[in-house]
Amino acid sequence: MKRFLQIIIVLLLSGHVQAQQLISSEFKGTISQPQLALQFGPLIQNGVNMYKITYATPDPFGQPDTASGLLVVPIRPGFTLPMLICHRGTVSGPADVPSNLAGGFQLGLAFGGMGYVTSMPDLLGMGTSRGFHPYVHAATAASASVDMLRAVRQYAAQHQLSINQQLFITGYSQGGYSAMATYKDIQENHSPEFTVTAAAPLSGPYSMSGVMREAILSDAVYMTPSYVPNTLLSYDYIYDIYGSPQHYLKEPYATMSQRYFNREINLTTLNAMLIQQLTQDFGASIPRHMLQDSVVAAVMNQPDHPVNQALADNDVYDWTPMSPTRLFYCRADDQVSYRNSVVADSVMNLNGAPNVQAVDVNTSANHTGCVQPALFNTAFFFGQYQSITLTSSTREERLLSDVRVWPNPAQSFFYLESVPAAARIEVFDGSGIRHYVAVSEGQLHAVPVDRLARGVHYVRITAREGNWYGKVMIP
Repeated sequence: MKRFLQIIIVLLLSGHVQAQQLISSEFKGTISQPQLALQFGPLIQNGVNMYKITYATPDPFGQPDTASGLLVVPIRPGFTLPMLICHRGTVSGPADVPSNLAGGFQLGLAFGGMGYVTSMPDLLGMGTSRGFHPYVHAATAASASVDMLRAVRQYAAQHQLSINQQLFITGYSQGGYSAMATYKDIQENHSPEFTVTAAAPLSGPYSMSGVMREAILSDAVYMTPSYVPNTLLSYDYIYDIYGSPQHYLKEPYATMSQRYFNREINLTTLNAMLIQQLTQDFGASIPRHMLQDSVVAAVMNQPDHPVNQALADNDVYDWTPMSPTRLFYCRADDQVSYRNSVVADSVMNLNGAPNVQAVDVNTSANHTGCVQPALFNTAFFFGQYQSITLTSSTREERLLSDVRVWPNPAQSFFYLESVPAAARIEVFDGSGIRHYVAVSEGQLHAVPVDRLARGVHYVRITAREGNWYGKVMIP
């Protein structure tokens, strides 16, 4: 653990007085509202401009580094907009990142199209940053993210981009983990510089020392075995536990992983190689078979083993979020166990969190299939709090506070009361598919439910006076 003191120094430095973070910005292109709506559906309200941002942030050992990320700016002149940070999932290598319009950057486009000034950090060891990527490492995910938010504020001040004090946080998979780490760090170390309005970490491995450790040490088949050496390489890089893959991985898995560390192959290639080798050697892709037997025994039987300490150091579920929080997940997730979200929900509520809820958005969806319903639910959840105002006025665009839906649950009709004339009314299912659209003619609008399946449906009202988001249950 020779680098332990260096990590402590980084944590201390993360509370430094805000300096000039922004280094440069590069225009990456424009996407119009019709183009975005064609890709992401009717929640899109505007087009976006895209910029690659480079900014100053410390590396894992406290040395100055230059990191990068994608900034998505809504094309909405004359309005003051909220900020949102959206974290990418696991990517194949250092170039497969949002600032290169890769690595899941489309998530940022969707939120930008909904009116959020959206940051997507590449994170350390990716994009322009040097060194190996500290995979699922809470401290650096948070520090790189907070410094990008600072850089975006500086960009906004220099380019007459009007932003308000709202901040929304989300991300999927590794991005869900990074979102949770960033959220925790902001609440505990960077308030009142930033105040989180609402957060929605999605399908993330929040319980590294519990849920994820148990899954990897089990005899279960796991078709993304590359996550295991990626995590071990990361923690060995940060905490200097072993010094080389050969000390914790059997051959040929150690050599394969070293090639990935050396950037000779990417993570996608490593995953395919590991699956093939594990199937050849053991009949199935069971990651624990890659590990040295002595390491498995030590990690299973020694709670204070350095690997267990590193895993525990990077748990991000045992704290008390004070802002509205949703942990959207899918029970059939084949890459990140749903139990991460359930455990986090339980612990956070036991800690006294005022508004935290884990929600299964599609019981049968796997990790890939969970993306769309998780993001759709996030969009509706955030929409309840989003504030967009005319820059020269205090009039808010977001709230139609007098709207009421009844009866709820609804049998044959439900009614929307106090709806402005000429408002657009839309009803969606939990996967984001729109089943009803109409224009209101008066204060009371009846919606038939004969074409709606059983379950929760989402209602959006869009009017000149503002927007409204709600739910209705069809039993």
